[in-house]
Amino acid sequence: MSSRRRTTIAGSLVTASFSAVLILSTAAGADEGPGSSKGGKAVDEAPAGVKLTTLLPEQISVDNSSEKTDLTATVKNEGTKDSGKIRLLVVGFDGLTVNDVQGCSSIAKSDLPEGSNSGFACLIDNLAAGKSKSYAVDATFDLKKTGKICLPVQTGDGKKTYWQQGPVPFGTTNPSPNAPVTPLLLGTDNQPVGPGGEKEELPKTGPDRDVLPLGAAGAALLTAGAAGLWWSTRRPRVS
Repeated sequence: MSSRRRTTIAGSLVTASFSAVLILSTAAGADEGPGSSKGGKAVDEAPAGVKLTTLLPEQISVDNSSEKTDLTATVKNEGTKDSGKIRLLVVGFDGLTVNDVQGCSSIAKSDLPEGSNSGFACLIDNLAAGKSKSYAVDATFDLKKTGKICLPVQTGDGKKTYWQQGPVPFGTTNPSPNAPVTPLLLGTDNQPVGPGGEKEELPKTGPDRDVLPLGAAGAALLTAGAAGLWWSTRRPRVS
């Protein structure tokens, strides 16, 4: 084989390998997709020039055998001035349990709001204007239940809540019990699957959601989210 041909083949292999790396790198983070502030709302007024928001992934994937999942929780300062000391809380409800948040401390069980099963507090000395900080969240999701997550952003002492995303659901209306993983979408109520692979009907405690007008549905969502405003008047202890 001529040296010219060997050079051509080697160049092709390098190109192919580089392309494969690019594909793998893209696929590794494909589950989460873009971040979204869906279900978020301002609560207490922030200092002038400070605008705090949060982001959750549009999509996560749950391993159907282990029920494990992971996601990224992000807090942003979209204002023109530094935030000063703040904290981000990451709290799980119903079928979604937060097992760990990298670099954060667990909230004592006695200080969790009704309906919550787990929570972590992430202390931030300062978030500069235009900057963001992201945390890796390790969680489990019981696909036989619905599941929600909540991200309040508070003052360092917890006396005020500047912003709160949720409790917002992750879920799917098209369960896939026989697949290795189940993709869940942010802002979607989970439709649990029974032992035989059939969809389970959730107990209904109020009006049929399918016939709720949009305005009433929005009001119902805000009412459900009000449970999370519990942090505005009570400071959770961390362990």
